[in-house]
Amino acid sequence: MKLGFVDVGGGTRGIYGAGVFDYFMENKIKGDYFIGVSAGAANGASFLAGQHGRNFTFYNEYAFRKTYMSIANFIKTGSYIDLDYIYYTLSKSDGENPLDYKKLKENPMEFEIVATNALTGKAEYFNKDDLYQDNYDPIKASCCVPVLCKPYKINNIPYLDGGLSDPIPFKRAFEKSCDKLIVVLTKPKDFFRNPKDDYKFSRILKMKYPNAGKTFSKRAKIYNKSLEQLLMLEKQKKAIIIAPKDIGNLKTLTQDHDQLEKLYEMGREDAKRIISSNDPFR
Repeated sequence: MKLGFVDVGGGTRGIYGAGVFDYFMENKIKGDYFIGVSAGAANGASFLAGQHGRNFTFYNEYAFRKTYMSIANFIKTGSYIDLDYIYYTLSKSDGENPLDYKKLKENPMEFEIVATNALTGKAEYFNKDDLYQDNYDPIKASCCVPVLCKPYKINNIPYLDGGLSDPIPFKRAFEKSCDKLIVVLTKPKDFFRNPKDDYKFSRILKMKYPNAGKTFSKRAKIYNKSLEQLLMLEKQKKAIIIAPKDIGNLKTLTQDHDQLEKLYEMGREDAKRIISSNDPFR
């Protein structure tokens, strides 16, 4: 049986997934395939590299630095989040908290990263072959929050957050021959998006990237339909969903040490509770 992991990310709320995968590392729970969206891709990289606790530090320490994300960044560069600071300066081999690229590459688990092509508005999938020592551009692209950040270019093609085009990429996991999935959400599994929430930002994005803006305007519909299908897969025992019951008032880029630490611990506890009652290998 081929077991796959799906992590949907969600900005600093991705600390919930960091807690889930730290629990998996502690208990030697492994799979065959991992697909991550946005912060979920960053969680996946540390998971494959076997770096327990690494992502907790990024969410609950580095994310509070102005160099990481701030209005000053936006005024200076046009991007609120400095993706190069996160996934190069901090993560390079001689950085403050390097990603163990060698272990990531040697891990037999398949790894894919979802990003949205800003020109077409469609999802594209990167894999390990697109990652190089100290060059983690696909993760940067996947984490590129629209409007708040300029699209991140790879081979001169602008990319945005993978959550716009494929927010819960379970279909891709099944296309890659997975038989069963563990899906990590960062909002309650009964939460459905309101299309009105995306109206303003999608209009702004459409001015320069019309196809990406159109995709953004459909984000709620895409997410909600994917969630409905995922809930059916859960009933059919083809997917195990790990999701927080309550995220309080945490938004995508919330900076609150207490709430973030609480969400991390919730991820660990939820993983323990759900996996103990749902054998992922059956």
